[in-house]
Amino acid sequence: MMRLIRGSWLRNTLLVLGLASVLARAQSIEAKPDDPFFAKFSPTRGPAPAGLVLKAGDRLAICGDSITEQRMYSRIIETYLTVCVPELDVTVRQYGWSGEKADGFLGRMTNDCLRFQPTIATTCYGMNDHGYRVYEESIGKRYREYQTGIVEAFKSAGARVILGSAGCVGKNPPWGSKDPAATMEALNLNLCELRNIDVEIARQEGVGFADVFWPMLTANFTARQKYGEGYALPGKDGVHPGWAGHLVMAYAYLRALGLDGEIGRYTVDLAAGHAMVSKGHELIAFKDGELRVKSARYPFCTPAANLSADDNIRSGMSLVPFNQELNRLTLVVKGASAANYEVTWGDESHRYTAAQLAAGINLAEDFVKNPFSGPFAKVDDAVAAKQAYETRQIKDLFHGPEGRADREKTASLTEEARAPLAAAVKRAMVPVTHSLRITPL
Repeated sequence: MMRLIRGSWLRNTLLVLGLASVLARAQSIEAKPDDPFFAKFSPTRGPAPAGLVLKAGDRLAICGDSITEQRMYSRIIETYLTVCVPELDVTVRQYGWSGEKADGFLGRMTNDCLRFQPTIATTCYGMNDHGYRVYEESIGKRYREYQTGIVEAFKSAGARVILGSAGCVGKNPPWGSKDPAATMEALNLNLCELRNIDVEIARQEGVGFADVFWPMLTANFTARQKYGEGYALPGKDGVHPGWAGHLVMAYAYLRALGLDGEIGRYTVDLAAGHAMVSKGHELIAFKDGELRVKSARYPFCTPAANLSADDNIRSGMSLVPFNQELNRLTLVVKGASAANYEVTWGDESHRYTAAQLAAGINLAEDFVKNPFSGPFAKVDDAVAAKQAYETRQIKDLFHGPEGRADREKTASLTEEARAPLAAAVKRAMVPVTHSLRITPL
């Protein structure tokens, strides 16, 4: 009898321990969509930012391979920081280099990056490091060594780090492995392993982590179901995303930087004839349902686009909660006497119920073309011109005949050429005066 009791107790104990182990493992990985496509993936849960990571006056270095050199997610990030949180006065440089692996950047970072004294840096390596083949321990070992080296070099220079993972692939590209086993799934499992290594390094080194891989993989799956098999979030070649994919990447980094997405809040009480606006905005007047505001902060603006096309930013916004989490310019209307209202902002008008207005509407999401669109485009164009020169400065001049002949003189002369481009970004960011009209229907 005693043996039966002990045997039963042992079995129950092992069962409880087994369930606890399964539960602990489930809690240690990211939530997975309920589809066989994701069955083999085990993305470990990464560290989340504890509040705003950026500091006023930060100098941000955006580092990575050819995907960074596309100057798309880096451009979204810089434009966002310039217009959405101008009070932080963050300056940005991008250091993308096509074909680069983590060891390549580690070898050049002192000359190309640290000389400019960044205070914070983001990295995006792993795509080339994974070799476009089935994962092997040697791949992970090498990646871990050089990623850790990059983090430690930044920390030694006094810079904080957001260690970003690579994104996903949409297919084995033409330059990839010819091994039949190197399927899209095998390559993505390889990239997931490198992503998990990034999580481990981030925890060990006490730095931030930007999960680019998992949002890209899940968003690409969702997009293909939603918009068709031809939608290629990772890019038509399987590796280099269009604007939709780069929006997802930028979303991952901006979230990792701890930004709260609160662009502004306008609160109107129609019954009391009163209005208030939040910091970064100045109330000029409010009368007869019309609100006039001068804003020193912009929402992130995008042109109207076909959401089923993978090469536009707004399409990417349909796949991740960018507007909800990072781009909220909220209008709240109280004291309504009518059941429905029309809100006019610039050249666009939309209809809302009184209940919707009382709950708050996100102007940045609903009004595609708005009074900020033109000024926003000027800032974005200036950012694009500056980042294009930064590629030329580093790749063509620092590492060209000029740099080989006299590195320090080349650095000095190229900084003189870059300075007006950086100044143009700041000059383009001007306050915008705009009006909102709330009309009962």
